[in-house]
Amino acid sequence: MQTKGALPILFVVMFLVMVGFGIIIPVLPFYAEEIGANPTELGLLMAVYSLMQLIFAPLWGQVSDRIGRKPVMMIGITGLALSFFIQAVSTELWMLFAARILGGILSSANMPTAMAYVADITTEENRGKGMGIVGAATGLGFVFGPAIGGIFSKVSLSMPFYLASGSSLITLVLVFLLLKESTNKKSTVKRDSIWKAFNSSVSVLFFVQLLISLSLSGLEATFAYFAAKRAGLESTQLGYIFMIMGFGSALVQGGLVGKLTKKYGESKVIQGGIIVSAIGFGLILLVHNFSTAAIFLTIFGLGNGVIRPSVSSLITKMSTAGHGSSTGLLSSFDSLGRIMGPPIGGWLFSLSIGLPYISGAVISMAAFILFVLFRPQVAAVKTTNM
Repeated sequence: MQTKGALPILFVVMFLVMVGFGIIIPVLPFYAEEIGANPTELGLLMAVYSLMQLIFAPLWGQVSDRIGRKPVMMIGITGLALSFFIQAVSTELWMLFAARILGGILSSANMPTAMAYVADITTEENRGKGMGIVGAATGLGFVFGPAIGGIFSKVSLSMPFYLASGSSLITLVLVFLLLKESTNKKSTVKRDSIWKAFNSSVSVLFFVQLLISLSLSGLEATFAYFAAKRAGLESTQLGYIFMIMGFGSALVQGGLVGKLTKKYGESKVIQGGIIVSAIGFGLILLVHNFSTAAIFLTIFGLGNGVIRPSVSSLITKMSTAGHGSSTGLLSSFDSLGRIMGPPIGGWLFSLSIGLPYISGAVISMAAFILFVLFRPQVAAVKTTNM
């Protein structure tokens, strides 16, 4: 068991990782277009990153179970720094694709390793709190990162990439100097392979995360268009709205998830989060101005924000595989949802502007029903991984 100071250090590390990642989000489409990318190529540029994460996250999780969390996390952060730098100096489209592929392969180590680190250093009782802290760090990183990227893009479109690369290098140094290894390398505890663990009833949690990620990414891909048509909102206003939602979600993850899971257990928190998310999807259909958009999207964000930390906590408690293997496969399912969600959401939006949110509510309730139906089997396989 690690010292209490490890969680604050991990919070800072994941915050900086996500700030660096978020810095390039508002700039990449324009940067790629300047190099010569058409809309189809831009879509592929976005998708290839998630595809690499889908493939490699479980592998990095398994590696971290074998050699430790710290070296794998350092590999992931180094990958981000290299990827951002290559993008900054890119003059051809193939260079951007190479950088995105490299970044996707290596940075897919970060999230599953961070979650596995939390599972290593927390008791089962406090697991939800630790996962919530990591979720809050990533959420806040996504709030501040795009804002920083937008500001520095006025200097040049390549400047945010240099800034993101530098931020990643600073984070790498912090991990090397401050973060201690969480795994016991002398341990001889035998773990099941991740695929054997996946075939157990714990697998329902992976599919719940897939459905939640699918519905969320569909919303993220279409809400700007929906809000512009329904309420006449501009890009600056939308930025503020997503910032408000991000702060709300981060506060819930960092402050409430631990208390809620400790009092009610992860299962009830997951169910409650899904219901609030479904209600949020329904409320979004009623958006007619800035205030309603901010309030309703934040309600959705509050519900959605408690789900991933609680699912992560429950999986690490119940899976018979190593913590890294379990969280790596969870990240893979999350990436799959993020790959599928935007094109499906865009297609539904083209049919009717409200369909992505109606389908989001339906998908959320499908996840709720799936979880409730298979929850008894999940509870039956609970083991202690500590």
